[in-house]
Amino acid sequence: MDVQVLRSAREIGLMREAGLLVWEAHQRAASLLKPGVTTGQIDAVIEAFFEEKGAEPLFKGVPGHVPFPAVTCTSVNEEVVHGIPGDRVLREGDILSLDTGCRLAGWCGDAAATYPIGQIDREVQRLLDVTKGVLDLAIEQMGKCSLWSEVAAQMEKFVKDAGFSVVEAFVGHGIGRKMHEEPQVPNFASPQLRRSGDFRLVPGLVVAVEPMVNMGTKRVRTAADHWTQVTADGQPSAHFEHTIALTESGPLVLTAAP
Repeated sequence: MDVQVLRSAREIGLMREAGLLVWEAHQRAASLLKPGVTTGQIDAVIEAFFEEKGAEPLFKGVPGHVPFPAVTCTSVNEEVVHGIPGDRVLREGDILSLDTGCRLAGWCGDAAATYPIGQIDREVQRLLDVTKGVLDLAIEQMGKCSLWSEVAAQMEKFVKDAGFSVVEAFVGHGIGRKMHEEPQVPNFASPQLRRSGDFRLVPGLVVAVEPMVNMGTKRVRTAADHWTQVTADGQPSAHFEHTIALTESGPLVLTAAP
């Protein structure tokens, strides 16, 4: 097991302030989501909001083949994660996975959600419901289980029982002063997790849990922009994420409504 960095109640309180900004950024974006809006317009609104609040966006400039150019990831339909905002126009029946984060006073918050654009297909809505449901399940079980592998096994079963697949190429993460810290937080229970990557669920732990669920195959591929991840079979994908602290009284979702 990795050495765990545990946060004090004061530090968790500071992370809650960052988390609330991320929550509010999502509310601002959600109020704009309708057919005809571009992903670039959504990104600009969130960038301006973080600037207004004196918060540092976490995503812009992240190193890669090309530095990530935006403050949000906007992934549409078969795009799983890391979609780059731009001039793409959202259309009736699309789904948009919106992921963003910020650092405020030295502490980070990170959250994602998948939003319907107008009326969407019933099975696609079920995909969104299952993905949000498996995140809700994880939060609940974090207050009951002793090890992350116990939670991850339940998450994997929940998704597979619904007839969908868990993306294994990307996982959640510890979070604190940096966006990505130890431990890695998978949404499935692999032998490697049980053998060497497991961690204890104890007060002071802060993690970003982010299930990504595909309607078809779990496999993904990288698009030509070097960032966007798309499903290998072109079927839809959903993504929900919260930053969660374990406290003496149970899980506290730092990126949820006040």
